[in-house]
Amino acid sequence: MDDLNIRIKSFIKLGAFLQEYCEYSNKPMDLIGIKKQWFDEFDQELTLSGHKNGWHTKENILYNLKKWSELLTESNLNAWLNNYDLGNTSPKKVALILAGNIPLVGFHDFLSALITGNKVLIKASSNDAVLLPFLVRYLVSVAPSLENEISFIEGKLKDYDCVIATGSNNTARYFEHYFGSKPNIIRKSRNSVAVLTGNETQEQLFALGEDIFQYYGLGCRSVSKLFVPIDYDFDVFFKAIFPYSSIIDGIKYSNNYDYNKAVYLMSEFKILDNGFLILKEDESYASPIASLFYERYESKAAVIAKLNKDREKLQCIVAKGITKDETPFGQTQTPSLTDYADGVDTVEFLLKT
Repeated sequence: MDDLNIRIKSFIKLGAFLQEYCEYSNKPMDLIGIKKQWFDEFDQELTLSGHKNGWHTKENILYNLKKWSELLTESNLNAWLNNYDLGNTSPKKVALILAGNIPLVGFHDFLSALITGNKVLIKASSNDAVLLPFLVRYLVSVAPSLENEISFIEGKLKDYDCVIATGSNNTARYFEHYFGSKPNIIRKSRNSVAVLTGNETQEQLFALGEDIFQYYGLGCRSVSKLFVPIDYDFDVFFKAIFPYSSIIDGIKYSNNYDYNKAVYLMSEFKILDNGFLILKEDESYASPIASLFYERYESKAAVIAKLNKDREKLQCIVAKGITKDETPFGQTQTPSLTDYADGVDTVEFLLKT
C-alpha cells in the first residue's frame, strides 16, 4: 500500500503542477526557482509539440492540461480507485501503444497502468511524442522510485505481460496478429454522434459545437455525425454554432475545408455550407476534417435501433432523452476517470490479468 500511496500522491502533485501551469499560461508572471525551470521547459515542450504536429496548437494542449488538472485531485483519484481491490495486486509489465490524434490521448491508459502498481512500457505515436515524456520527468522528480517503472520504447516491444493498444481498424489487425497471444485490449476506430430532435435550445446547440470543433474534430469523442428529423431546420444549428467560426483561421483546418469542399462540389454532392463547416448527407460515421455528416430519421424508435445496431462503432452518443448511456451536450471532451474508452474497464483488465 505504501507504493500505491506514493503513486497516488505523485499524480496529485502532477495535477497541481498542471493547474499552476495553466494559470501561469493564461496570466504570465515573473517566477524564480524550481517552478520557473519547470514552467520554462514546459513552454518549450508545448512549442515543440506544435512544431511536430500542427494540430497540437497551444490552445488545444492547454485545454487538455486543464481537464487533467481537474481530474488529478486527491478526492477524484481516491473515489475512482475505491471501486477496486488494490490490496493484493501483482505488478506486471504493461505495454502501451498510444495513438497521437489529440494531445495526451493515451494518458488515461498510462495513469491506469502506473497507479495500479505496474511497470509501464510506452510506445508513443510520432504524432504525440513530446508531452508525455515531459510529464513522466516531472513525476519522477516528485517520486524518484518511479524512474525504473516507466520506459519509452523506440524499437520492437518485448518482455511484457499484457498490451493496451489503440489505433485504426487497419492497425488493429496488425495488433491482433502480433499481440493476440498476450492478454490485451485492442481498440479500433470509433466515432461519436449527436441525435437532434429539433427541440434543442440555442445553448444546447452551442455546447454541441464544443463536441464538434474541439481538437479540430480529430478525437474519437468528437462528434462527426448528426442524426436529425426528416424536416430538420439546419439554419437553427448554423446560427447556434456561428461563434466557432474563427476555427477557419487555422491554416491546417482551412486547407482541409477548402479541399473537402472542392471534392464535394466536383463530385456534385449536395452539401450545406456556412463558411467554416460543411454538412453532407451520408450514412458513414467518420466525416473528414471540417465536414460533418448527417442522416435523417423518421422516428425515435428508428434512430435508437440504428444506434444499437452500430454501438461498437460509436464512442459517444450526444443526446437528451434518447439512450440510457447518452452524453449531455458539450460534455464529450470532458470524460471522467471512469469513462473508459470503448466501455472497457482498463483497471479491471489490469487487475484480473
